[in-house]
Amino acid sequence: MRFSRSVLTGAAFASLALGATTALAAPASAAPNTTPQKVCGSAYKTVNQAPVGSLGTVYLTYNATNGKNCVATIRSTPGTAVDMSTWIYVPDTDEYAEDYGQYTSYAGPAYVYGKAHCVDWGGSIKNVHVQVTDSNCAAKKEHRTTFTR
Repeated sequence: MRFSRSVLTGAAFASLALGATTALAAPASAAPNTTPQKVCGSAYKTVNQAPVGSLGTVYLTYNATNGKNCVATIRSTPGTAVDMSTWIYVPDTDEYAEDYGQYTSYAGPAYVYGKAHCVDWGGSIKNVHVQVTDSNCAAKKEHRTTFTR
């Protein structure tokens, strides 16, 4: 009987230690596993962003060296693949780029040449969509719209 009690006591301490370790560990999906720079490239600096409800954020980035903008839609909490999109449009040049599909963490990158131009951009996660028009130019006032389909 002494052996059984020792084994049970050891098992109880092991279980407590494992539980304490698990309780102290951060949840795997507490923060996004990526950044706009990981999606677009390290030379791209975030110049604007728009929330996609509580599901994530669409980021507009710019690379001063090559004059390109990049957009990426990043989920707040990565998980099971869901419908996601990201897009960017330059009205002056009619240049457009997009990425859409079922993704676990982010949609993108999508690149356009945007130096000295206003840009329209946006994205979606599940059924929540955001679009920003007349963005990042001094000549016009930016407009933001969020809607659910």
